[in-house]
Amino acid sequence: MKPFGWFEVTRVGLIQACLGAVVVLTTSTLNRVMVVELALPALLPGVLVALHYLVQMARPRMGHGSDVGGRRTPWIIGGMAVLGLGGVVAALATVWMDSNRLAGMALAVAGYALVGLGVSASGTSLLVMLAKRVPEARRAGAATLVWMMMIAGFAITAGLAGHWLEPYSPARLLMVSGTVSVLALLATLAAVHGLEGRASASMSPLPDPGSPRPAPLRFRQALAQVWDEPVARRFTIFVFMSMLAYSAQDLILEPFAGTVFGFSPGASTQLSGVQHGGVLAGMILVALAGAAGARWQAHPLWRHIGSLRGWTVGGCMASALALYGLTVAGLGNPDWPLTLNVFLLGVANGAFSIGAIGSMMRLANEGRESREGIRMGLWGAAQAIAFGLGGLIGTGASDLARAWVDDPGTAYAVVFGLEGSLFVLSAILAWRLARPVRSPVLAGPVRHGAMPANSHFKGHAT
Repeated sequence: MKPFGWFEVTRVGLIQACLGAVVVLTTSTLNRVMVVELALPALLPGVLVALHYLVQMARPRMGHGSDVGGRRTPWIIGGMAVLGLGGVVAALATVWMDSNRLAGMALAVAGYALVGLGVSASGTSLLVMLAKRVPEARRAGAATLVWMMMIAGFAITAGLAGHWLEPYSPARLLMVSGTVSVLALLATLAAVHGLEGRASASMSPLPDPGSPRPAPLRFRQALAQVWDEPVARRFTIFVFMSMLAYSAQDLILEPFAGTVFGFSPGASTQLSGVQHGGVLAGMILVALAGAAGARWQAHPLWRHIGSLRGWTVGGCMASALALYGLTVAGLGNPDWPLTLNVFLLGVANGAFSIGAIGSMMRLANEGRESREGIRMGLWGAAQAIAFGLGGLIGTGASDLARAWVDDPGTAYAVVFGLEGSLFVLSAILAWRLARPVRSPVLAGPVRHGAMPANSHFKGHAT
């Protein structure tokens, strides 16, 4: 298989941007319409967004399907089509709620479920394609480029959709949603055309002509095999814990700034922008370090502190320190440099994210062959569950702490401290991640239920 250059990585990033364009309408624009224009409880869009995360537990099954078929392109295109359909159905359901609340809500459940399924199919296969085709030295930069394009998809769609929705009307909402879905599908078709190559280029080599080709394993058997791999299992736990810590602070940062530091709504929104700017800075930092450090990869010190694993561990520890800084800020320190603290939190989050995504791309290829889709799907499902729970746990913990503690600042400090500790545990898990030693036995498929005697794990850096 020919490795991806930057042009091919950019094409993959365009697909990721299309995913973000459809998703942002369902998780942001429709959210606002339900709460403001339709005066519905905020719990309703919250439950629907949580549903779209819950449905993403199907990611391992989607990944297995692409493993068995040997090609990712049909899953990317099919997933985008389902995602676009889900976006249109969700918009139609939102409009219907104005005249028939119950029927509209029932249709919205179907729409958001389709969104989750589409993201699962397309997003999982897209990441597997990156993992299999991007050279190791280029992974940090590739992950940064793809995720920045996804963020650009969020921002551009939100801005243009907001412009075309003025003045708001149900017909405009349906028009904007349908247009975004159609354009996303067309752009995906253009980006993916010829990207993967012929089927034989992405499938495992055929066995000898004289030996029968083994039948594909059932999904549960294949999933059990992957879960039995120590690295895959540990990385799944790491993804869940780190993304739980990452998402839990997202919904309470602005209320903390307003309650404890007296920030106005506009100022707290700007503070959120500072954090996102820090995330982008952290992502770019890792990408530049990866490119500049290519010639130092043979040095033992670089393998520990400059590798993707080093950036993952360092990003988690830096995120923990930034959250502990917010803990100190909540304990009665009105002169604390909150804006700088939040920016550094964003930088640390961005560095950890790219380190984790780059490590995910490498580890997807470790272990048994033809299981890359299941591994990526398993980690994607862990991330989706963590994001779905993170907002609920973060806000619920802050409410609970405020019920027990009279001082709001102290209550928020407790929650930030717990989130920082989650990042510390995540850093420990990331540091303990090991890489299997390559051997002739591991180079080919491993028989179900059997591991080679020499498949011990060596704990050197990524």
